[in-house]
Amino acid sequence: MNEDILTTLKILIIGESGVGKSSLLLRFTDDTFDPEIGATIGVDFKVKTLAVDGNRAKLAIWDTAGQERFRTLTPSYYRGAQGVILVYDVTRRETFAKLDNWLNELDTYCTRNDLVKMLVGNKIDKEDRELERDEGLKFARKHSMLFIEASAKTRDGVQCAFEELVEKILQTPGLWESVHKTRGVALSELSQTGQGGCGAYCSLL
Repeated sequence: MNEDILTTLKILIIGESGVGKSSLLLRFTDDTFDPEIGATIGVDFKVKTLAVDGNRAKLAIWDTAGQERFRTLTPSYYRGAQGVILVYDVTRRETFAKLDNWLNELDTYCTRNDLVKMLVGNKIDKEDRELERDEGLKFARKHSMLFIEASAKTRDGVQCAFEELVEKILQTPGLWESVHKTRGVALSELSQTGQGGCGAYCSLL
């Protein structure tokens, strides 16, 4: 059943503890939201097949703990990634202030210079916002990242974030063309749960 899968992509979700990384992943893969979800211990991993512009890509999505005590997992976690989603919480400025640390970690451990980065400002459903959209957009432009604001709770922007990331990766052939020739990853295919209309949300940089 894998003949129509163009490639398998390794996607990372990183950011401070509590910004909603696991909630974004669960909303995207299972279309569920659990307000009582606990902190990730170590690394979580999910697979989802996504169709973008007529091409089907299998995404192996790695969700990591934000806590410092799990940093020993970092090198193997980053190795071979083609895309990364960097998440902050729009209601907690300190999570935005730590973004530079996460970018430094990316530069240190990632094995590809041309990997695609997407910045996501999560929890826009909350009223106690501390960060305006323009602040995230300016940071993303400075670091050549895609940018979107999202809410795992309401679904806003979640599908779009992954679709735009994958689309950009597929537009960078050197990132994935050699991968599906050298690695046959036998992972069960998960069906896609709906298409996202992305035009109004995403800022492609």
